[in-house]
Amino acid sequence: MACSAALSAQAQAAPGRIDLPAGELATALNTLAKQSGTQLVYRADQMKGRRTTGVQGAANTDQALERLLKGSGFEAKRDASGAVLIVQAAATPRRAPAPRPAPQEAPPGGGAAQAEEPVTQLETLQVTGSRIPRAQIEGPAPITVVTAEDIKAGGFTSVPDVLQSLTQNGGETQSQQSAGGADFSPGAQQVDLRGLGPNHTLVLVNGRRIADFPLPFGGRSNFTDISSLPLGMIDRIEVLTGSASAIYGSDAISGVVNFILKKQADGITVDYRYGQTERGDAESFRLNVSGGFSRGNFNAVMGAEARSQEALWGFDRAQQDSTFDGPTTASRLTQRTFLRTYLDDTDDYEEYYYDPEEETCDALAHLNEGSIRYTRRSGWGYYCGSDRSVAYRTVTSKREGINGYASLSYAFGNGSEWFADVQAGRHELSLFRAPRSWSLMMPDGDESGYFYNQSSGLVEYWQRQFTLEEMGGLTNNMVNTEQRTFGVTTGFTGTLASKWDYEVALSHSQYKAEISWPQIVASRANALFLGTQTGTHTYQDGDGNDITVPMFNADPARLYRPLTAAEYASIFSYTTYHPESETQSLSFTLTNAELFSLPGGDAGFAATAELGRQSYDLKPDPLATQYYYYSWKDSDGKGSRNRWAVAGELRMPLLDSLNLSVAGRFDQYRFAGRDPNKFTWSAGLEWRPVDSLLVRGSYGTAFRAPDLHYVFTGPGNDETSVVDYYRCDTQEPGVDYEDCSYGDEGIIRSRAGNKDLEPETSDSWTAGLVWSPAPWLDLSLDYFNIDMRNQVQDLRTREVMQWERDCRLGLNGAVATSETCVNMLARVTRTQNGAIYGVHVNPINIAQEKTSGVDATANLKLDTGIGLFRLTGSYTWVEKHDIQEYPDEAVVDMFAINSGYDIPRTKASLRLSWERNAWSAAIQGRRLGSLPNGWSYDEVWEEGDPGPKIGATYRYNANVQFRFNDHSQISFSVVNLFDKKPPVDPTYTSYPYYDISWFDTEGRSYYVQYTHKFGGSPL
Repeated sequence: MACSAALSAQAQAAPGRIDLPAGELATALNTLAKQSGTQLVYRADQMKGRRTTGVQGAANTDQALERLLKGSGFEAKRDASGAVLIVQAAATPRRAPAPRPAPQEAPPGGGAAQAEEPVTQLETLQVTGSRIPRAQIEGPAPITVVTAEDIKAGGFTSVPDVLQSLTQNGGETQSQQSAGGADFSPGAQQVDLRGLGPNHTLVLVNGRRIADFPLPFGGRSNFTDISSLPLGMIDRIEVLTGSASAIYGSDAISGVVNFILKKQADGITVDYRYGQTERGDAESFRLNVSGGFSRGNFNAVMGAEARSQEALWGFDRAQQDSTFDGPTTASRLTQRTFLRTYLDDTDDYEEYYYDPEEETCDALAHLNEGSIRYTRRSGWGYYCGSDRSVAYRTVTSKREGINGYASLSYAFGNGSEWFADVQAGRHELSLFRAPRSWSLMMPDGDESGYFYNQSSGLVEYWQRQFTLEEMGGLTNNMVNTEQRTFGVTTGFTGTLASKWDYEVALSHSQYKAEISWPQIVASRANALFLGTQTGTHTYQDGDGNDITVPMFNADPARLYRPLTAAEYASIFSYTTYHPESETQSLSFTLTNAELFSLPGGDAGFAATAELGRQSYDLKPDPLATQYYYYSWKDSDGKGSRNRWAVAGELRMPLLDSLNLSVAGRFDQYRFAGRDPNKFTWSAGLEWRPVDSLLVRGSYGTAFRAPDLHYVFTGPGNDETSVVDYYRCDTQEPGVDYEDCSYGDEGIIRSRAGNKDLEPETSDSWTAGLVWSPAPWLDLSLDYFNIDMRNQVQDLRTREVMQWERDCRLGLNGAVATSETCVNMLARVTRTQNGAIYGVHVNPINIAQEKTSGVDATANLKLDTGIGLFRLTGSYTWVEKHDIQEYPDEAVVDMFAINSGYDIPRTKASLRLSWERNAWSAAIQGRRLGSLPNGWSYDEVWEEGDPGPKIGATYRYNANVQFRFNDHSQISFSVVNLFDKKPPVDPTYTSYPYYDISWFDTEGRSYYVQYTHKFGGSPL
């Protein structure tokens, strides 16, 4: 396809006549379709290996088409819509050749030959601009295609936005507001097909694997970042859902997302888009320039895209600009900016706030933009706090970047061809996580924070959240990321022994970053606020336990005095990481479209052999892996693995209406002194009892080696919070966990890798049909079922705490001496007075995860006197999604109340579009099914509480386009047409008081896009 621009340019050279050079029949058909504007519908797999002698001086499209098809065994038939269907001629008794992969798009990472079957056939469909009749085109497995035209008509503004609209993308991922995303993978965004985790979705660009984001998802698994992919350079996105590991290799358990960049350019196209929200903020622009040229046998297509996005802050939106937006009295608690706590030795050492007096807070009232005030927490006491500082964080990150892309080819005289695809990008991204804080952290990492203050004679705890003025402004304390991506694939294609096509390809992809986090140096802050430690102090708590704490002679006035710029600079520092990841692959592929004959036609065969290597290195700041920064001890991680694989696919037309496809591959990995390997296979069946109906089914097995970071991550800590179920149930029985004094305990979560992890395995199957009863209508319905075993996940702290309670109290069938209980109890660390201090987790092979459901699509086209109308809809209903994290525990229904999971059972998408002359318009609607509310997610919902679910939500985008001429057009888009806000959830008590995995408060936004093409064929 990289040559199509040159062919198109030649075809356009002489108006009034049609000239097409000799060569591949599919390429010539694509060129004719683009030049004439005629819709050509055919199965691209049938065209593989077919060649044409070309056309010279044809007077019209019909004449050119007749000459192109002469001697090919195919003929053209027009349907009522005006589209032309290319079918086998009646006199031709044999079926078409079996599908073979397009050489330039074979993915090096797994089954290059097989991977290209869906890619190739969809290339043809989208170039010719028609999907009707689908029953004669689609294969055994369902595929979803989103074209550049779909992206524009849908009003989508980023790649993550496009993929979020896919109904099959049902997993919970990290948004730009996610604390985990800010702390572990700042700026990166993911896709999660079938809700099985981002690491189980294989992401390709032009059919090639790309390097993972160099930091792990949630500090755990590897994944592919889709946030920096250039939206304006995408020709289409192809999504194959369900297990495809036997064809694509590992990472394809839940499906494959293939981004196809533009490879046709017969002129220079300039595309500019400007946007901002209705409130006049979050301004953005995107400039894309693409073009190509041909010199003899050399062809080149190149493009570049620059983009800029201004940050949107929490305080820019009324729904989340202060703690007053919280849904409950407890959630509206003013943030504790200046807090002094003490243990009352006259009241069994109960904890209370030390009253700073109103005059003290009044002296601080000018801070945080005048929001500091004297306030009280019921049952605890008074402190100086700010209701506004909670909104000091970004909703949308600031981003600036540029991407470049080139596709090159040179055709030799002997029929072979050299090709190369090159991609490079650089992006700078900034976000604000939250204001920095401090409390006492000891050199051994103890963050309990209590000390004996000689000046007061009390055991105290001090806490400071630094104000905007002390920090010198918010932009001085942002998490800054510089992302650099590069990828190149080069190789040769040609023909051996007349019937065997070959491809040899070498690919390299890398992702390097420089990420800087603002941090407080613990020892310096300790000295600034508390002075030098003078010793230790031992006291007895209410239960008679001896508790030893450090001793300081600290002046309380120091806590309540704002820091000067110099003082803040003395305790503030940036910790900088330089993570990087790489992947390389060498592949050799052979295909034969006419291996042997069957009653339905020729059988096609493809085989591939691969060598590959994958590596990553976190390269953290060495100080970040020690107890140096306050509340931050990270882990290192570095590792690599090698692999080799052989694979083959056979497509057999058993009968004129029945096709069978089988594929198998053998993979072996080598890492950490181990060499796991396995044979996997898949099969697909297509039955066409009539031309308008396709009945199909597929089955596949999968084998997936554990992620590198699961295996090689070093020991490290991070800070999180948990419910101390044991203390709540024993010391405050009957109290809701949300209201329990131990319902939000800060802990140190420790983690390390696991080199003994077993590979993941799965079985997947689909069954469905595609029906095209008329040229203007097609429908599809497919059932999917994925059963994954030995899945690797991090053990969750919440589960450890629940197991600890059950094992200690003998609840829910737990036995303290069981293997599970012994393991869980050893993971929990408590202080001398019984307070929870730390929880240890690590990756484990869980028993099983299953999901099944139905995908349905419909496409309707009506040509009326007032224009052409199209209606495109898709719907996914998940019948079940179950998980069993340990062999000896119950299966959890992830949709059940109090399951602790946040996934929708249903998603739907519908687009209505209209075209007439120079005008076109579309409205895109999305429906997200119900989600658990805060209590159900936290597993504390009880009968009588507000409903355990948030109702379904709807969002709409609209787009209007006008063509000035065939080389110039303008479009206007409105995103979130009805300015819908996140749904109100009275149980979601954590800022920003709504589910950030699925919603944001950006609101209605407007975009204007102008496209102009200089030279070449029409837009």
